[in-house]
Amino acid sequence: MLAGAHHDPHALLGAHQVRGGVSFRVLRPYARTVTVLAEGLRAALKDEGDGLFAGVLPLPEVPAYSLLVGYEDGELATEDPYRFLPALGELDLHLIGEGRHEELWTALGARPMTHQGVTGTRFTVWAPNALGVRVTGDFCYWDGTAYPMRSLGSTGVWELFLPGVGDGALYKFDITRPDGTHTLRADPMARRTEVPPATASIVTESHHEWRDELWMAARGDRPVHESPFSVYEVHLPSWRPRLTYRQLAEQLPAYVRDLGFTHVEFLPVAEHPFGGSWGYQVTGFYAPTARMGTPDDFRFLVDALHRAGIGVIVDWVPAHFPKDDWALASFDGRTLYEHEDPARSEHPDWGTLEFDYGRTEVRNFLVANATYWCEEFHVDGLRVDAVASMLYLDYSREEGQWSPNEHGGRENLDAVAFLQEMNATVYRRCPGVITIAEESTAWDGVTRATHHVGPGGFGGLGFGLKWNMGWMHDSLGYAAHEPVHRKYHHHEMTFSMVYAYSENYVLPISHDEVVHGKRALVTKMPGDWWQQRATHRAYLGFMWAHPGKQLLFMGQEFAQGAEWSETHGPDWWLLDPSYSAEPDHRGVRDLVRDLNTVYRDAPPLWQRDTDPAGFAWIAGDAAEDNVFAFLRHDADGAPLLAVSHFSPVVRHDYRLGVPDSVPAWTEVLNTDAARYGGGDLRNEDALKPETVPSHGRPASLTLTLPPLATVWLRPA
Repeated sequence: MLAGAHHDPHALLGAHQVRGGVSFRVLRPYARTVTVLAEGLRAALKDEGDGLFAGVLPLPEVPAYSLLVGYEDGELATEDPYRFLPALGELDLHLIGEGRHEELWTALGARPMTHQGVTGTRFTVWAPNALGVRVTGDFCYWDGTAYPMRSLGSTGVWELFLPGVGDGALYKFDITRPDGTHTLRADPMARRTEVPPATASIVTESHHEWRDELWMAARGDRPVHESPFSVYEVHLPSWRPRLTYRQLAEQLPAYVRDLGFTHVEFLPVAEHPFGGSWGYQVTGFYAPTARMGTPDDFRFLVDALHRAGIGVIVDWVPAHFPKDDWALASFDGRTLYEHEDPARSEHPDWGTLEFDYGRTEVRNFLVANATYWCEEFHVDGLRVDAVASMLYLDYSREEGQWSPNEHGGRENLDAVAFLQEMNATVYRRCPGVITIAEESTAWDGVTRATHHVGPGGFGGLGFGLKWNMGWMHDSLGYAAHEPVHRKYHHHEMTFSMVYAYSENYVLPISHDEVVHGKRALVTKMPGDWWQQRATHRAYLGFMWAHPGKQLLFMGQEFAQGAEWSETHGPDWWLLDPSYSAEPDHRGVRDLVRDLNTVYRDAPPLWQRDTDPAGFAWIAGDAAEDNVFAFLRHDADGAPLLAVSHFSPVVRHDYRLGVPDSVPAWTEVLNTDAARYGGGDLRNEDALKPETVPSHGRPASLTLTLPPLATVWLRPA
């Protein structure tokens, strides 16, 4: 018991019927006296040494009793934790053992409750390799000797109900490893943590009253694939540095709503020890980072965004976890959350550990975590990070550093099964939620249903959307070339349409593309400042018109010239009216607002994003002109004509073939407009097609193409 290696402390401690009466044993280090209190009873126990107080009282049965513990500085009245029955039910244990507990956070971790008429907190932890586990915290001056937990059967779950411990208490688990040594660990299921670099878990319960009923009731009414979906990607700690969740709730919803984005996507908000990881090395999978407030404060932010009509996506990181010795790594003295094979557990790129997706309890930990964010925090989507690193056994590994699967292939079958289970569970439990894969390879069926088997023999992974990394890489590569060289790279802008309908795509200009020497979006563009901004605007116009959903990282909406840094965030001073170049940056932001406004009002740009019939090239081969022209159609066939011109010259009377069913076209957006910082070369009058064949169509129109600009036209 004193070594922390007892698996059933309740069998020794507490009150037990014995011959001659009732035996009381209480373990209270540093106590001077322990007195048993019951109706008509006050009896002092004998000090047996080492903090153990015991005595046999001549009672016919175990009474309802409490303890009066005397210390050097006074007495403390308390309940005896060892008089309580287990506060975790048999069904919970059965589901945990099967790896099928879809609300795992209600069974494991620290949960305030009333048990047998007494208020306190139930502590539970999965540690199957431990010789013993004790709860320690600020409520016992971080000496866990008095609070050993009991093992509940063969599940590997340890449990203890501590009366009087409640919301706000700090705690950890003191685990006795198989070799007898001790390790002090944060709770893997902690729903609140200390502010890093402090590492304790915190007992918490939510008191937030949600006010987003209308949003939650309606979010599943229309499939995301057939809806407008433009995302503003945000790193919360640096969007406005030093703001709390509640302060962000006062500013972020209004800003995003003004710009017209339908959703925000947060870089990971789960607790992480190193801020420089941007949240991608998680230690507290069930706890929003305490850097900006409490879990209820985060709920308040999500609530505010919903009431502003904005969906919330969070980045989720089930691919790996860091090696911190107070977190998940070798949690109970042996490999537990990570794979037992070092070649499978060590992530070669990030110095982290990979989860053992084949272990049912680990898979349960992650699947439940996905639904936890959707159900407890009302988030509307999960963008799953680094999916490719999960799918392949040879990811970033050389020959001889990996072993094939049972079929001789390189696919991680356990990870495939996990992702399928996660997606199926989220979609079943959380209507209206979307899952999004950051998957950088050509894996077949990322967004295919899990029960539809593809040519490779695998069912789909079941994601709703996938980041189109190929489009991002190719289009940015094209835009970075000098205009005179772009004709040799024309295919880089058109190739995406070869595979555009192989998956359901998001077009991402994310944080990864504006850090680590990659430069901000506007400074990727060649030429002088005017040409850089013009190309930036034209590129955004091309992106918003291209099939797929849009994602833009913060700062790029106003053409920030510097790379993003998590230490100071976007350069908001560029929008200060006292800054001489402020109109240049404000113009780009005005364009983003108008792109979103026109986009949301134009079903051709989003209603058939996953249907090839919703797209048709007009000019996909105009390499010499650096022109890309195509039609988008809505479900009724109504068209929108998008023309992007990436040369720094004006092209007057440029002829394009168009459907002869449209009598006239009108310009609805032009990235060269003066209000955006352009030269204001526009097609102000309605454009009427002529019966002049062009581009394989019986009719055509002529229009003015401004330099480095994108123009959208709709039927007049």
